[in-house]
Amino acid sequence: DEIGKNVQDLLAKKQLYADHNNGIGIDGKPFAKNMTKAEKKKQAQADKQKQQQQQQQQQNQTPNADNAAKKAAKKAEKAAKKAAYKAGAGGGGGGGGPPAAGGGGAPQKQQQQQQQQQGKKQPQLAQKKAAAPPNMRASGFQVKPLQLVINPNAPIEDRPVVALAMAVLTNTDNDLQLTSDHRIAQATLGGEAEADGAVPQIVGDLAMARYLVSRSRTNEFVDASATQQALQNAWVDYASSLKPLAKEQALKGIGMTLGHALFTKTYLVGESLTFADVALFGAMGWPAQPNDLNEVRTALSDKYTAALRWTNMMASHPAIQKATQLAMGVNGTTEVWGNSLEPLVSGMNLLEGAVAGNVVTRFPPEPSGYLHIGHAKAVLLNDYYARRYKGRLIVRFDDTNPSKEKEEYQQSIVEDLKLLGVNPDVVTYTSDYFRAIYGYAMGMIENGTAYMDDTPQEQMKQERADRVESKHRNQSPEEAKEKFLMMNSGKEEGAAWCLRAKIDMNSDNGTLRDPVLFRQNLEPHHRSGTTYKAYPTYDLACPIVDSLEGVTHALRTTEYNDRDEQYQWIQTTLGLRRVRIHAFSRVNFMYTVLSKRKLAWFVEQGLVEGWGDARFPTVRGVVRRGVNLDALKTFIYSQGASRRVVNMDWSKFWAENKKEIDKQAKRFMAIDASNNVPLKV
Repeated sequence: DEIGKNVQDLLAKKQLYADHNNGIGIDGKPFAKNMTKAEKKKQAQADKQKQQQQQQQQQNQTPNADNAAKKAAKKAEKAAKKAAYKAGAGGGGGGGGPPAAGGGGAPQKQQQQQQQQQGKKQPQLAQKKAAAPPNMRASGFQVKPLQLVINPNAPIEDRPVVALAMAVLTNTDNDLQLTSDHRIAQATLGGEAEADGAVPQIVGDLAMARYLVSRSRTNEFVDASATQQALQNAWVDYASSLKPLAKEQALKGIGMTLGHALFTKTYLVGESLTFADVALFGAMGWPAQPNDLNEVRTALSDKYTAALRWTNMMASHPAIQKATQLAMGVNGTTEVWGNSLEPLVSGMNLLEGAVAGNVVTRFPPEPSGYLHIGHAKAVLLNDYYARRYKGRLIVRFDDTNPSKEKEEYQQSIVEDLKLLGVNPDVVTYTSDYFRAIYGYAMGMIENGTAYMDDTPQEQMKQERADRVESKHRNQSPEEAKEKFLMMNSGKEEGAAWCLRAKIDMNSDNGTLRDPVLFRQNLEPHHRSGTTYKAYPTYDLACPIVDSLEGVTHALRTTEYNDRDEQYQWIQTTLGLRRVRIHAFSRVNFMYTVLSKRKLAWFVEQGLVEGWGDARFPTVRGVVRRGVNLDALKTFIYSQGASRRVVNMDWSKFWAENKKEIDKQAKRFMAIDASNNVPLKV
C-alpha cells in the first residue's frame, strides 16, 4: 500500500544519510536498521555465538600473547632506533628535517614486512585505525564563517587543539565562534563565504590549522622563508604519519627523533615556536594536562632527555595552555590543569578562554563624575573574575577629555572603590600612553588607514548617516600627515581638522563609517597640563591601551556591541595583541537617573546636598542610605554577566539588603516604665 511504500522510502533515506555520516543517524546515534522480531532473535543468537568464539580464541592465545607483544615491541624499537640514527646523521647531527613518515622514522614498507612476518604466528602491535577521508557533511546544520564546531564528548586528542593553538599564535582566536554540538562526528570549521554565499566546511585538525595560518597577518608564520616553510611542512607530514601508530610506539619514535633533531636546538624549525612544534605535540596526544603529561613523562623517562625537555616546554607554553582551555571550555570546564578554582557564584558565567593565573581585567572609569550603581556592577564583575581566576585587576582612568575631567572626580573614584571593597592590583592612566597613541595614529596615516577631515560636525554626522564619503577620504598620506601635525601644534587653523579612520562608509554598522580618532582640545589637562593640544578619542585609546597593558578580557556593556567590531578592527589594523571581549548588560533601575551629566545638573542647581546625597544612586549615596556591601555584591552577582537587559525595581535590592542585615542585626524588647500593666503568672 501507499503507507508501506512511504515508510520503506523513509527508511532508505535514513540509511543513506547514515552511510554518508560515518554510521551516525539523524538523531546523533549509531544507525540501526529496523528488523522484525524473528530477525532480531536470529541476530542476537549470531552475536552470542560470535562472542563465544572470540572468547575461546582469546583463551587459546593468552599464554603466548604477552611474550609475542614484547618481542614485537623490541623489534619495532630496534628498527625505529636505526631509522632515527640514520635521520640524525643525514641532518648533520643537528637535526635538519624530520625522518621519513612512519613509526619513529622507520620506513613504512619495512614495518609492514616485519608485521606480516610476525602476523603468521604472533599478534601484531595494537594500532589505531587509520583516519578516514574528511567528511564534508559532518554536521547536520550549516556552519557559519569562522564557526568552529566541536563535539564535547570527544577526547582532547580528537579536538582541534592544533588549530586552536595556531589561532592563538597568529592572534586570530578571537575571530572564532566556538560551538558545542554532540551530533558532529569530527570538528568542523566554516571557511569564508564564497561568492554564491555558500560556506565551505573544513575538517581535520591540521587542515584547519593551515587555513587559519594562511589567513592571518602574523608575519613570522605567513612570511617564513621557503626553506623554513618546507621544513615545517616536513615535520607536519611526519606528525601526521604517526597518527595510525599505537601511542607507545609513536612516543618512542618521537623520543629518538627529537634526540637528534634537538641536540643543539630548542625548537624544531628556527628560533621560535612554529607550526611544526605544535603539530608534533598534537601527535603525542596533546599532553597539556597533568595526567596526560605525567603519562608521557613516564614513557620518555630519562632515556629521551631532549624529547622530555621539549615536551615540558611545550606543555607550559601560554599558547598551548590557552588552546587547551578553549578546547575543553566547550564542556564548561575551567579546571584544566588541576587548579583549584572557587565554584562560580550563582548567576555568574564562565570567561571564555580564561587561563587561571593569566587573566587580566580592567575597569576604565572616566574622571568626569562620581561612580554610581551602574559603575559598581562593572567594577565588581571585573574584580570577581580577576580574583576567581587568580589574575590581576587594572583600574585605568580614561582621562582623554580635559574639558570634562577634574582631580576631584578622580579622587572620589579612588575613595568609592575602597567603599566597595575593591583593591586594584595597579592603577594606571590613559594619559601616560598619549605619546604611544600618537605614534600609532601616525602609523595609520602612513599606511593609508586614516585621513584628516575638516568637514563641519553636523555635516559629517549627516554624511555618515547617508553613507557619503568625505571629500578628503582619498587624500595622500603626506597631506594627512601635514594636517595632523598642524592640529597637534595647537594652531587656530588646525582646530577645524580631525583624524578619521578609513574603514567602510557602506557598512551597516554605523560605528565603522570612518569614526573620529583625534581632535584638537586646548583645555589644560588635569595631569599633563598644556603638553598636548590634541587628544585621542575613547574609540582609539581604549583598544590600544588594553592591548599594551596585557588585558586578556575586556568586559563591556551591551551598549558597546556595535563598537566591538570597531575595537577589533583597530587592534587588527595596528597589529596589536587581540583582546577578548565579554559583554554584559548594564544595570537599570526604574524611575532612576544614572546619567552623570544629568546627576551633575542636580548638584549644580543645589537641589541635593551633593554627590553623596542619600537619594542619589551614586555609590556613596546608597552606602549612606544603609547598603550592606555583601548584599550589594550578592545583588550584582545574581544578575551575572549576561547580555539580558532588565529594568530593576529598588524594592528587590532593598529586600536583598534586609536579608544580609538581619543576619547580624541585634534585636531588643523594652517595656514602658510608667505606662505598663502588671501581669501575675
